[in-house]
Amino acid sequence: MASIKQLKRDLNNAIGEVIEGTMIHQMVNSKEDSSKTDELIDDSIAAFDELISKINNKEVENRKKHLKKVNQDIDQKLGDLVERLNSL
Repeated sequence: MASIKQLKRDLNNAIGEVIEGTMIHQMVNSKEDSSKTDELIDDSIAAFDELISKINNKEVENRKKHLKKVNQDIDQKLGDLVERLNSL
């Protein structure tokens, strides 16, 4: 696995892409109700905060195993967010 710094950077970039895609969708479809896009942006930010706090948690017994689990959580959350973005 890459370094923790790289993991944080990748998470930041991926969540940023989801938020950017959501904002582009909101601008292109300005006549639609923006509550779904606002909710997706809020959920993306909440997911980012949650995942960063998991990455920064140093009080775990096996840090390497914990970070692998966090990496899986990142993949799952990003998959869910992208799926929601695609369904807009």
